[in-house]
Amino acid sequence: MMLEILNPGHYNITNVVPEMMPVATLPILLLMCFVFLIWNYEETSSIPGPGYCMGIGPLISHGRFLWMGVGNACNYYNKMYGEFMRVWINGEETLIISKSSSMFHVMKHGHYISRFGSKLGLQCIGMHENGIIFNNNPALWKEIRPFFTKALSGPGLVRMITICVESTITHLDKLPEVTTELGNINALNLMRRIMLDTSNKLFLGIPLDENAIVLKIQNYFDAWEALLLKPDIFFKISWLYKKYETSAKDLKEAIEVLIEQKRKRLSTVEKLEEHMDFASQLIFAQSRGDLTGENVNQCVLEMMIAAPDTLSVTLFFMLVLIAEHPNVEREMMKEIHTVMGDQEIQSKDMPHLKVVKNFIYESMRYQPVVDLVMRKALQDDVIDGYPVKKGTNIILNIGRMHKIEFFPKPNEFSLENFEKSVSLLCCFCWQLGYYFSSKFKVSLRQNPVHTHATSGIQLLPLPRLCLTSLSKPLPPSGVNAALDPCMFWLVKASQKTLGPLMPGVVNASL
Repeated sequence: MMLEILNPGHYNITNVVPEMMPVATLPILLLMCFVFLIWNYEETSSIPGPGYCMGIGPLISHGRFLWMGVGNACNYYNKMYGEFMRVWINGEETLIISKSSSMFHVMKHGHYISRFGSKLGLQCIGMHENGIIFNNNPALWKEIRPFFTKALSGPGLVRMITICVESTITHLDKLPEVTTELGNINALNLMRRIMLDTSNKLFLGIPLDENAIVLKIQNYFDAWEALLLKPDIFFKISWLYKKYETSAKDLKEAIEVLIEQKRKRLSTVEKLEEHMDFASQLIFAQSRGDLTGENVNQCVLEMMIAAPDTLSVTLFFMLVLIAEHPNVEREMMKEIHTVMGDQEIQSKDMPHLKVVKNFIYESMRYQPVVDLVMRKALQDDVIDGYPVKKGTNIILNIGRMHKIEFFPKPNEFSLENFEKSVSLLCCFCWQLGYYFSSKFKVSLRQNPVHTHATSGIQLLPLPRLCLTSLSKPLPPSGVNAALDPCMFWLVKASQKTLGPLMPGVVNASL
């Protein structure tokens, strides 16, 4: 009591503090709001997408890609925010586009040739600044690209069709090797062996163990899919990624052995002209000092892994769709027998196989194996009115575009979708095939066994269809170049079987 009397300030302070609190809190709250607005500046972007929210938004969006897979995550975000939207992957701004005009802009401009992905993940599988598929070094990419262009054009393209037909006949004669005890044919394994044999004869020319290499290729793709977008922290724990690194190393070592055999063969041949295939061109470029041994090994590896994964699955999906639509199968078989009979198929027969052509188009539209393209902007740009900064990642969601524009029955498998020619028909996005133009696309594949989309590659020794808006129809030569390989395969497969091919083959053990 005495202390309180001697200290009258005690009452003054306790009375003043409650009165000062609102006055002091107001500027603090204003300062916090200002800091929040600065921190959350990304919210003001003109491009639709989830909020930045003090860095939480980028974590959530990247986590969604890791959880759902790239394909499903892209479809989710396009459905939520529209056909041109923005997210973050590994902290980097990423656009997801399923609008055809925007895709056409990206694919036709040379400042979108760079790729994006986890640097450590790509290093693990040998693709970081090497090869052609995910090489994000534009200068080296331009140095390597002509070798692929030459291998996939001119006489090589004509020879490809002949070799593909021969390999198909050979492997169909050896069906017991891919037939189970229950009588089911492992259709996917059959396709992979045909595609590997075709690629080897075209680009390398060294005898190999098909079964062993096909298995190594599958494991390599599993590693690629798993590591493509992983955050750097994933690679701090060796046991998490070691098995993927081992899978990639196994295939690289197998390819190196084959290339060394190729070198020895080239050193002993008398006429080099007869052996100047893709691998030979690369080996001689290394001897001139234009490429390194690592460049040669990775380029040959990428050329060899392409078709056994993506084209084989493309053809497998075609067989599945035929089995699910018996009326389409009957129409195709009737047309093939009417046009061809028992004769060998020729290029001149292609224009008359209209049902087969529409079936190929519709199969690739309805069930694309590779439906995403991943790029990086090398300079500032404007796409459909949206500003795009240098370094921005871009994912082109081609599969979704096929389901939202242009087609009378976009969500159904129907040949009616290609019965009428329209002016917006068909820009071909080449598989292995940006090699035919500056529009080099590598992308993500959809696993035939699982329903989720996972990362992968859009690289084949055969062209495949992708549809975008154009102001004029594609020239007939381009149509034939894309259709011929698939047509040849389907026709030869039907001619080599007794009765309807597809149901018996599609009941396959995966």
